[in-house]
Amino acid sequence: MTDIEFAWSALGGDPAGLEHLTTVERAGALPARLPVQQLARACVGVCALAAAELAARRSGLDEPPGALVDDAAVAAAFHSERLLRIDGRAPVAFAPLSRFWRATDGWVRTHANYPHHRARLLAALGLGEDAPAAEVAARFAELPAVAAEERVYGAGGLAVALRTREEWHAHPQAAEVAARPLVEHERSEHSEPARARVLPPLDPAAASLLPAAGVRVLDLTRVLAGPVATRTLALLGADVLRLDAPWLPELPDQHADTGFGKRSATLDLTVAPDRFEELLGAADVVVTGYRPGALDRLGLSPKALLARRPGLVVAQVSAWGGYGPWGGRRGFDSLVQVATGIAVTEGADGEPGALPAQALDHGTGYLLAAAVLRALTERSYDGRGRCVRLALARTAHWLTEGIRPAPDAGAPYPGPDARVGEADSTLGRLRYALPPVSFTGGPADWSRPPVPWGADPARWW
Repeated sequence: MTDIEFAWSALGGDPAGLEHLTTVERAGALPARLPVQQLARACVGVCALAAAELAARRSGLDEPPGALVDDAAVAAAFHSERLLRIDGRAPVAFAPLSRFWRATDGWVRTHANYPHHRARLLAALGLGEDAPAAEVAARFAELPAVAAEERVYGAGGLAVALRTREEWHAHPQAAEVAARPLVEHERSEHSEPARARVLPPLDPAAASLLPAAGVRVLDLTRVLAGPVATRTLALLGADVLRLDAPWLPELPDQHADTGFGKRSATLDLTVAPDRFEELLGAADVVVTGYRPGALDRLGLSPKALLARRPGLVVAQVSAWGGYGPWGGRRGFDSLVQVATGIAVTEGADGEPGALPAQALDHGTGYLLAAAVLRALTERSYDGRGRCVRLALARTAHWLTEGIRPAPDAGAPYPGPDARVGEADSTLGRLRYALPPVSFTGGPADWSRPPVPWGADPARWW
């Protein structure tokens, strides 16, 4: 079974649909020791297939339009946060305290891009808010790596000890992750399936075939997989409304990169629950990207959401999965790479390394979008809601244990310049990676540029 076949099967896709996908391989597009390029190609490829499938279903076509996955487009998209330019300015990728630190017996990787994570990291180490990196390094140098990991997590910060693949395999969370499918999905068995909103048919002769046209998506995600998924749904015609708590502003460059095609609003769910219920009552999809359980106290668990709106598609993405000893932990792509042995595999000369892109985030994001599209297709037959779940750690398991490395094939990768677009926006002049999801008659770019964080009212169009 090829990687694309495996991913399509994990999504519940009909194997016959694979004949509608064409791949264009490019040598050296995402060079790494691990088969990153194959993972990226598979994730985007099945997303294009899922989009084409839903387009055919809604437009009455006898078979899906041909889908295409080109390594050149995929590589550019997987570097989207690095390729973005705003009035010629390159984005800020990682904050100074988001890095590797030497411990007494190895290495620790921290994530402190957000101010509240930085404050918790420093507090865990007994340092003041203005402590320089040298003091942070000195504190980590006094601690064993796992002890540092536990201390920082205990204070609500983010730090992970560097592990080999063998050490990760021995960890109880690894066993929990490996026991799950790449894509978890279940159908709602609520007794009122007819309450799912019926989407109107599409015109197959329209200038652009938008399979998600008219689909309303509540985007409750942050960094990076969830926003990549909802950005993809926006490309395909969905009305995506991102909601954030007023006290949790997003990092501006990150928000710009993943905000194409969306609107951005703030809403305090503890103060305006009725307003959220109005939005939920007209939604087709809710996508969440907070750590498992974080939204449950607000009545936003999948079970609670489906009880209130039985035809809903609920999509969840997390770092470690919603199970096992790390099920409630925060996490990011860089930290998952460190825990699962990827950073050791990609390292050199005794120092840890990293994948050539945040491939766990991007890959999981396209898989999540594909899962939503497939759920919408399936819902169109039986009217029932669905819940789909993905985890960066499970994608990492697929990368390290499931995909067989293969030699580069195809023409040389030409670089990202051929796969960028430009647009004016309220943020400034943008240069950005074009979307990689492609099928005959489908959109080649987003309908609108990103807007500043919180710029829109919390309502549907």
